[in-house]
Order: sequence, then structure tokens, then C-alpha cells
Amino acid sequence: MLSTLSTLLIRRFPYIAIAFAALAVAVPDFFIPARVAIVPLLGLVMFAMGMTLRLADFRAVARRPRVVGLGVLLQFTVMPFAAWLVAVAFGLPPQLVAGMVLVGASPGGTASNVICYLARGDVALSITLTAVSTVMAIAVTPFLTWLYVGQTVPVPVTGMLWDIARIVLLPVFAGVALNTWLGERLGPARELFPAVSVLAIVLIIAIIVALNAHQLGSIGLAVVGAVMVHNLLGLAGGYWVPRLLGYDARTCRTLAIEVGMQNSGLGVALAIKHFSPLAALPGAVFSIWHNLSGASLAAQWARRPPP
Repeated sequence: MLSTLSTLLIRRFPYIAIAFAALAVAVPDFFIPARVAIVPLLGLVMFAMGMTLRLADFRAVARRPRVVGLGVLLQFTVMPFAAWLVAVAFGLPPQLVAGMVLVGASPGGTASNVICYLARGDVALSITLTAVSTVMAIAVTPFLTWLYVGQTVPVPVTGMLWDIARIVLLPVFAGVALNTWLGERLGPARELFPAVSVLAIVLIIAIIVALNAHQLGSIGLAVVGAVMVHNLLGLAGGYWVPRLLGYDARTCRTLAIEVGMQNSGLGVALAIKHFSPLAALPGAVFSIWHNLSGASLAAQWARRPPP
């Protein structure tokens, strides 16, 4: 029963996400007070992911440094270059170009781990890549911003590391520990976690949309189109480059999600602090769009488990 419910929710994930996003646009004030729940909800999802993993999964990733290196390389080459190229191709003004590049130069976001989990990807690899790219972003994000925009930005090192620890690592490893020690005793209750994860991420998407609803009318089709193409290029590059290099489908799915989904919240924060509110618009749109595109991708791939 629980397994059937989880499967149904995952398959209907994009439709549920779009419905809640539309509701958030219509009545944003209903969801905005729940903004304080975003971090706890993410922690809940990360714990649920940990309940599907064991320490052996992370040891297996540690024995594959080449794929970790490839994922990080794609993260910091495909996304910033695609952001600059798309922004120029769409004829965006300099401040919006800067905002696009900041999103592209950001590390992978925690949402990528959730989508990877729902898409039946390699969750341990996804979590590892998010952690590694976040640490590397301390130096790489300012350098890439200077390279493409001509202005360097200081990255909040302590805040980023604390966020990755409390939102991702601690809940995941709590779940791993519980699964390792009591996994067999939990029995059917474990089947409930995918359903809980879907409902939590749908609510997160609705809250993010509500928080940005007042900006949607002023964003313009050019910014929306540019963000959609940028995200598509990241997903496609993250999948097909490793595929052409001979990696298996599960690894390619994981890299596609990890490369295509960014820590757009960091991009928004840096844009507002070092450029202008206008420069933050691409990050705000990306926050909404990559969750919806990721939900659609997860639903499609969940129907076709990798061999």
C-alpha cells in the first residue's frame, strides 16, 4: 500500500508541483509565512534519502574519484559558460548577464539531491558532488564571476559550509546510521519515505514561488526563456558528456541533475549584495524553474529505472 502510494506520487510529481506553483502565484500570502519551514523540510527530505543508503554506498563513491572529478568539472565549466552564452544570445543587459553568470558559477544545490533520489539516481554520488562543489565554490565562484563579468565577488564561506553541514550532511548521515542499525526492523515503514519526500519538495516549490510571485510580472519573457535554455543545456551537457565517455545510465542521470540544478539561492544573495536587485532576477526564476524541470525529469526517469 505504502509502496503504491509512493510510486503514484512520484509519477504525478510534476503535475502536483505545477498545481501547487500555480496556487502559490494565485494566493502567495497563504504560503509565504511557511518560509521558515524550508530548511526543516529539506532536512526531512535529506533524512529520508539517508534511510535509503548505507556507509558502503559512500565508500563505493570514494573508490570512483574520476567520476567525482568529472561531475565537478562539468559543474564549473558547462554551467557558467552556458549562462554567459545564453545571456548574450538573448541580448540581456549587463546586470542580467551578471545574474545569469552568478547562477551558473554557483555550486550544486540541495534540491539536486532530492531530484536524484526521486529519479532513482546515485544519491551517494549526488550528495558527494554537492558537498565537493560547495567547498570548491569558495574559490571558484569568485574567479568565474571575474572571468565572465569582470568583477569578483566574495563568497560567504562560513555560512555555506554551515548550511551544507546542517541541511545536507547531518540529516543524511542520521538516516544512514538509522538504516544501518535498524533498517530491517523498520520494514514497510521505509516505503513511506519517498511519499514524504515528494510532498515536502512540492511544498518547498510552492513557498519559493510565493516568495517570488510579486516579481513574476516584471521579469519578462527574455529572462524566463534564457533561464529555461540555461537549465536545459546544463541537464543535457551533464547527461551526454559522461554518456559519450562510456558511463552507465544511472551515473549519467546523476551528473545531469547535479550539473543542471544550481544553488540559485546563493546566486540571488550574491547578486543583491554585489550587483543590483535586477541581477537577482535570473536566480529567482532559476529557483522556480529548475525545481519544475527537475520534477518532470524525476517523474520520467522514475518510470524507467536504469539497468
